This record gives sequence, structure tokens and C-alpha cells, in this order.
Amino acid sequence: MKLPSKKALVVAIIVSMAVSMAFLPTLACVDYVPRKIPPIVSTDWLLCNLGRKDLVILDIRSPEAYDEGHIPGAINVPEHLWYINDPFTVSVETPWMEMPPVDELFALIGGAGITKYSCVVVVGSTSGPLDPIPLAFYATAGITRVAITLLYAGVRNVAILDGGYDKWVYEGKPVSTEPVTPTPVTYDGKVKEDMLVSMEYVAEAIGKSIIIDARDEVVYNCMVQEPWCAYVGHIPTAKNLPTPSLWNVKTDGNGYAVYITYKHIVALWLMAWKVIGWNRYKEIIAYCGVGGYASTTYFILKEVLGYPNVKFYDGSAQEWTFSGMPVEC
Repeated sequence: MKLPSKKALVVAIIVSMAVSMAFLPTLACVDYVPRKIPPIVSTDWLLCNLGRKDLVILDIRSPEAYDEGHIPGAINVPEHLWYINDPFTVSVETPWMEMPPVDELFALIGGAGITKYSCVVVVGSTSGPLDPIPLAFYATAGITRVAITLLYAGVRNVAILDGGYDKWVYEGKPVSTEPVTPTPVTYDGKVKEDMLVSMEYVAEAIGKSIIIDARDEVVYNCMVQEPWCAYVGHIPTAKNLPTPSLWNVKTDGNGYAVYITYKHIVALWLMAWKVIGWNRYKEIIAYCGVGGYASTTYFILKEVLGYPNVKFYDGSAQEWTFSGMPVEC
């Protein structure tokens, strides 16, 4: 029997994906609400939509960086305000980067002038060193961390700017130093309680659900112990999909990221398929070290690729290991 060519196989996979996603609203959940904006928007898209009345450009960089220059019309609510237990400010035994209490989160969203009908584009930094500490990767993952927090709070139309503020500047697009003060509103969204899962839930899901470890391969394979974990190892049965593999990195040749963008959607789907296979509607649980990289995995699988049953383990390997839970290598 003659095997199909590589090109034919790729076409078949893409067609299969398209057909599957076409039926997603029916098969996934009854409260499916279609998006008004893409989950990842380009700098050109954002430039063309700057005057859009329902658009909120949310700059999550530091106030100092925002004051030096930002996208015209952008408001500033720094990343660290979107979670509790900011890294290195609390004991390593306490899970970092956890979702805020609902009342605090709703107050933050309302203070930013965001409603459940807003179209929010999250803008952050994607530049910085890659070695010895990949700060550029951590900052890029911080963008999706804020994005999924908004999704958790019930804001449906949340997007991330591909390449972040750094790509915007690199391309010579307009920059403003005029601060923008949002008009506060009372936010009345509905929390997606089933999006987050606990350590106990994950333990029960071993052998039943697809568990994805979003950390680097050397961490997953027990070659490196992260400083925020009690010991090496991954959750039993977990498969590895390293978050940095989802990105294209433009460097200056000296190990410094100029900006970071996402790979083409077909490449992203093929990478996910290698880990998940044809189990599109099976429960998927994403975790990482403390909840940064896993937010990117969640966002790509759920919002970009349309997997309907994706969950986020916020405590991640930090909570898992400091609780003495079993691991594999």
C-alpha cells in the first residue's frame, strides 16, 4: 500500500482540525460565545483598530516603562496586580502567582474600565536576556497569565499582542507618553470556576486526563531542579510541551531577545497533536513551575486551537512538590 505523501498528510490534518473546530460550539459547551476579536492579534491589526470604541489596550509593564512610552490609548495595570503571592515576596513553600480573590479581581477589572463586553488586548514586554535566566520568556508568559485571569473572570474577548510592545516599537509604530486614566465601572462578570483545578483534583485525574507539563525539557526530565520546587520530577503520566517551543525569538545575536512572537497556527496545532493526539475532547490539565508557562499552554490550547476541555492547575509543581506529592522522572 502506498503511503500518503507528507504534504497530503499535512493537508489531511488541517482539514480534520477545521472540521473539528467547526463543530466545537455544539460539542463543547452550551454557553459558547463566539469571539469578536482573534485571540492573538498582530501589530498591524492593533494599529488599524486603535479607534475602536469597545477596545481596551491593557499595558501590563511597569509604570516606569509605561511612562517612557506606550501604545496610544493604552492604560497601565502592571502584571503583578493580576495575581497574589508575587514571586520572591512570600515563602517558597507558599504557591506563587495565584488567582486573586474574586472581589479583589472584579474591583481591579472595574477600576481599569473593563466590562464583560470589552475587547481587551493585553500588551507586555517580550524582550530581555535569555541566558542565564530567560527573563524574556518569563515576561512573555506573563502576558498570557494576565489574559487567562481576565478569561477566568468572565471577559470573553481577551487577546494578546503578538510580539508585545517591543515588536510595536521595532516596527516604528506610533508611541505616546500621554498617560490614560480609565473611567471606573462596576464589573459584573461571571467567574469560570471550572477552569481552575486543585492539587487534589489533579491527583485524582492521573491516568484519566491528559496532563501537560509546560516546563523546559531539562526540568521535565529531572536534569534541573527549579528553585521554587522542593525536588525534581513531573506529575505521573504528564507529557511535556515546553512553552518556549511555541515561540519564535528574534535575537540581536548576543543572547538578547529583541521580541518574541508565536509560531504559525498550523505549527502550534501539530505540536499540540504530538502530545494530545486525536483526544480532542478529553480533559487536558496544564501546569508548570508556578503558573506562568502553563498560562501560555492553556491560552494556546483553549483560545487559539479550540480544545474544549482544558483546565489550569495554578499551584503547579511548586505546590505539588512542597506538598510531598509523587513524581516521575
